[in-house]
Amino acid sequence: MIYQPTWNDVKSHPIPQWFRDAKFGIYTHWGIYSVPAKGPNVTWYPHNMYRPGTEQYEYHRKIYGGPETFGYKDFIPQFTGEKFDPEEWAELFQRSGARYAGPVAEHHDGFAMWDTKYSEWNAARMGPRCDVVGLLEKAIRKQGLRFLTAFHHAENWWFYPHWIKAYDTSNPAYSGLYGAIHNPDGLLNDEWFFNQDRPSKAFLDCWHAKMIEVLDRYQPDLVWFDFGLGGVPDQYKLQFLADYYNREAPWGKEVVVTYKHHDLAPGAGVVDLELGRMAELTYYEWVTDSTVDDGEAWGYMKDATYKSPTTVIHYLIDNVSKNGHLLLNIGPGPDGSIPDPAKNILEEIGQWLSLNGEAIYGTAPWVCYGEGPGKITKSGSFNEKEVPSFTTADIRFTVKDRTLYAICLGLPTGPLTIKTLERLWAPEVESVSMLGVDQELTWSLSKNGMTITPPSQLPCDHAVVFKIKRGHVYAT
Repeated sequence: MIYQPTWNDVKSHPIPQWFRDAKFGIYTHWGIYSVPAKGPNVTWYPHNMYRPGTEQYEYHRKIYGGPETFGYKDFIPQFTGEKFDPEEWAELFQRSGARYAGPVAEHHDGFAMWDTKYSEWNAARMGPRCDVVGLLEKAIRKQGLRFLTAFHHAENWWFYPHWIKAYDTSNPAYSGLYGAIHNPDGLLNDEWFFNQDRPSKAFLDCWHAKMIEVLDRYQPDLVWFDFGLGGVPDQYKLQFLADYYNREAPWGKEVVVTYKHHDLAPGAGVVDLELGRMAELTYYEWVTDSTVDDGEAWGYMKDATYKSPTTVIHYLIDNVSKNGHLLLNIGPGPDGSIPDPAKNILEEIGQWLSLNGEAIYGTAPWVCYGEGPGKITKSGSFNEKEVPSFTTADIRFTVKDRTLYAICLGLPTGPLTIKTLERLWAPEVESVSMLGVDQELTWSLSKNGMTITPPSQLPCDHAVVFKIKRGHVYAT
């Protein structure tokens, strides 16, 4: 099929089966912002360091003398990447159990992480002085993973205050990084983004050209978009989607796009919930982008606090049971090294998935996502901190062929009754076991549910999986 740049056409593009099966991916926020490493949300440091009243502005004035004397561009020499090892990164991603991975190719800050011909402000010519995207593409594919590229650069046109003459953001010599000079009236309220200004044709043409350049050089399997895509006119979004989807056949692969809010028409890609999740089972697939830290850092932050491995594993399980996926961020330091707490979390996830991945990869949601007191009351983005701590009473379900997986978000020490399974018929249950344990388990079925006696020694931490093999109730 040849896709035309219309919503009717691009909505007909199917979600690839590889993505439906993958469930878990990793991406990296690594850029100039890793040098100051000051939160909250270090990726917004280049925006806030120029805005009086923000925490990062006050920090920048105290440490660097203020944006009048030290602009964002002046961090570039410290963004060295001397410990950047794409092979080491990719091997870690593979061990984590991720099925796809990749970098943020360009963030709001306007600094491209590949050797683009459209701007001298890129990692191949400054900072690390290497094609980060290209090196990671090769290393990640070598590990048998699909390759992702993420894009935030649709926001670059409004990200910096071009109207303040004391700042380097107003100097046309740096427009390749800070964006073309505009908004001469000096409107400080961000509402002008929505009400009084729009990106220029030159900016949009460059936005699209960079996207196509990345497609043709690196053939990403997945393109992830941040919220700034909402400010891009349909004409450009549709042309990109058609360009991308029409490359599938020549490339011999299937691709997927993710987006936020309603920045694309439903069905044109997979909707992404930032730091969010769904309260109930959905009829459509979705993905959460979250981060190994507590949600306040996003990139490398010196004083970051991190989620526990259990929290992240439960996050993945809960999402998958509701027809969702998890894309997890890590933030390397300016030297290219991955912080030990992030490494430890990924290693723990990988160990759990190596034993229990059968209940995650290639599964589908069941007729009910689960049961238990640990419920999420609000669906959507930015709700992950409202999630309760799960217990042994919290169960999540997935299915594969005729096998039902009941995942316990705790570590049962005695017989466990799963109320939802009262809907099963005893004649269809062929066996009940636990992943990682080489024995069948004792079980019974009644109107109160299925009661299972777990093994005396559990095979793992964080969560355990009951595997319920089913046949037919009646001979066929």
